[in-house]
Amino acid sequence: MLAIAMQPATAAEKIAATRVWPAQEYTRVTIESAHALKHQFFFVDKPQRLVVDLEGVELDAELKSLPAKVGAGDPYIQSVRVAINRPNVVRVVFDLRTEVKPSVFALAPIGEYQHRLVLDIYPAKPLDPLLALVERSDPIAEIGAPPLQGPAAAPTPPVESPMPEAAAPVRAEAPRAASGKRAPKVDRLVIVAIDAGHGGEDSGARGHRGALEKDVTLAIARRLKARMDEEPNMRGVLVRDNDYFIPLAQRVAKSRRLQADLFVSIHADAWVRPDARGSSVFALSERGATSSAARMLAQRENQSDLIGGVNLGVRDPVLARTLLDLSLTATINDSLKLGRAVLTELGDVNSLHKGAVEQAGFAVLKAPDVPSILVETAFISNPEEERRLQDAAYQDRISGAILAGLKRYLAQNPPLARSKQFGTN
Repeated sequence: MLAIAMQPATAAEKIAATRVWPAQEYTRVTIESAHALKHQFFFVDKPQRLVVDLEGVELDAELKSLPAKVGAGDPYIQSVRVAINRPNVVRVVFDLRTEVKPSVFALAPIGEYQHRLVLDIYPAKPLDPLLALVERSDPIAEIGAPPLQGPAAAPTPPVESPMPEAAAPVRAEAPRAASGKRAPKVDRLVIVAIDAGHGGEDSGARGHRGALEKDVTLAIARRLKARMDEEPNMRGVLVRDNDYFIPLAQRVAKSRRLQADLFVSIHADAWVRPDARGSSVFALSERGATSSAARMLAQRENQSDLIGGVNLGVRDPVLARTLLDLSLTATINDSLKLGRAVLTELGDVNSLHKGAVEQAGFAVLKAPDVPSILVETAFISNPEEERRLQDAAYQDRISGAILAGLKRYLAQNPPLARSKQFGTN
């Protein structure tokens, strides 16, 4: 009798984790496994659906749990269905609420993550923060207009939105002209982009008690915005208003689309030794870091794109110009002034890790025309400071110190009159 050698059946791939990160800008879905997943995707109309076929995957409990992870408030995904479509193929169907433009790509293992298949579901028409403002009113025109008189001068009631509201213009003193005479006064709102570091897949540093940097930074950023919006002449804008990932260059580009006057990135430091402590402020450097610690910190923060997950197959020329189209020298000088003002105020709340503003090549600070700083509020790797970072009262004091520093800077460096023209990136 002739014996026939049989090839062993290939074991189906188990799914290690599935995650869903909903946001108004886009919804991200990640499927993680020990090996790279073979996949195909296509659209089906009437109704709108995104179909993803996973080859050689086991329909295990983790994959079956994906539908329950889509919340009722997801702006783009209505529901998810998972089932075996044909032998060796599991089909995942995303029922969509609107027309979308997805980006589907794979990420190699990094940090705590194995192989990830990423589905970024963007709206077909990208959200434009300035356009959203114009549709509500004409805030840029109002910002540059003469002061209003009477009841109409009252600020517009707050609306739940990550974008700045229209508000009554206020008077800011302009610097003296070279002749010694005071230059014309500027009547307009000051817009500050508040960037909560990390988010979504990128959790940032982790404290010994489990605190995540992305949660701490968002909590402080929200408090800073709330305080700022109480000021008659300022409006805070959250670059990230929830737990989702934004690439570093997109953070820069968003602040410029909003015509922000200042950019503040909120972080919580970490070091290998648990006794490292104190607050720090950083500005951009074009000529190398001011210390080896600053250089290492910039390298770690710049890894956010790799950990959070950026589709490296997409090259956006607009974002490239954002980082290269203007000289940074004057902006860096303004950033250093801003950083010194904030550092002075932080010293009243926490010990300072360094008594001067440090510099390094932080990608998130590369807006060529917006003074930008990165604030390390405390060391999340220090057990005592980790506890304080999770305390609401301390978060409020830190946000108050940052705001006081911004106001100190603006008192000496009032912004120029804002153009009524919407510029490009």
